Amino acid sequence: MKRRQFIYSIPLITALSSYASTRSSLFQRFKISLNAYSFNNELKAHKINLFELLNFCKTTGFDAIDITGYYFDTYPEVPNDETIFNFKRKAHSLGIEISGTGVRNEFSYDKGVALDNEIQLVKNWIEVAAKLGAPVLRIFSAKQYVTGSERKRVFSNIQWALSQCLPTAQKHGVVLGIQNHNDFLHTADQCFELIESMNSPWLGLVVDTGNFIAEDPYKEIEKVIPLAVNWQIKEKILMNTMPVPMDLERLCAIIRSSTYAGNLPIETLDNKDPFKDIPVFFNKVNNALQKQ
Repeated sequence: MKRRQFIYSIPLITALSSYASTRSSLFQRFKISLNAYSFNNELKAHKINLFELLNFCKTTGFDAIDITGYYFDTYPEVPNDETIFNFKRKAHSLGIEISGTGVRNEFSYDKGVALDNEIQLVKNWIEVAAKLGAPVLRIFSAKQYVTGSERKRVFSNIQWALSQCLPTAQKHGVVLGIQNHNDFLHTADQCFELIESMNSPWLGLVVDTGNFIAEDPYKEIEKVIPLAVNWQIKEKILMNTMPVPMDLERLCAIIRSSTYAGNLPIETLDNKDPFKDIPVFFNKVNNALQKQ
């Protein structure tokens, strides 16, 4: 290359290097994951199986998958090790990480057989998460939003259940992530109250962007990020309890400006055709994350 050509090429090289550095830094910090619930109807109807879902993640460009427990055929019983390890091996061969799994539990019950069964469900699936190599097990708190003395009772029951599960989580190296699911937890303050009351590094929040009940849910999302151990980024957000399209640029600006680094699972709920709709939403999230 002649000297003049080299000199002229310097700005282009610098620009490309800067872009590559920014893109590399971004993608090292955030990994977009697919929450399997996006294919809820298709999985239930056996139009696609979990192994085929991994192929979809690969071709779409996902970095990871959140493989919700109830899409294993044996749920609520745990799958056998052969199934777990075959799924793990397949994911690894495709370069797809397993960002989490989850169960459908209910911790509102008073102490007794019903609550013991829910606790055992979570403990069993902590072990599944560990075998999968999933860092987080998504759990729920309680299905109903209650107030007054009833809230105090349910809050205490949830605390008791968590206290029984957390030693197992620590033993197996799996973080329990409570999801705010438009249930017992409506606001950022309520999430902090419950999680901080347990004083455990093995408990955090799965930030459900579509289920905060507040005047400005974006502020609630920003507030809870210090608790975040995983996410569910959705297409809609509740504004004054009414679902409206998510402002992805605003949401992703909030996430970028935080200290959070890790997986960002997306979950679409109203798919007419998830094979077409999910790649569109994936690209929207991906593009919003890259905007500075």
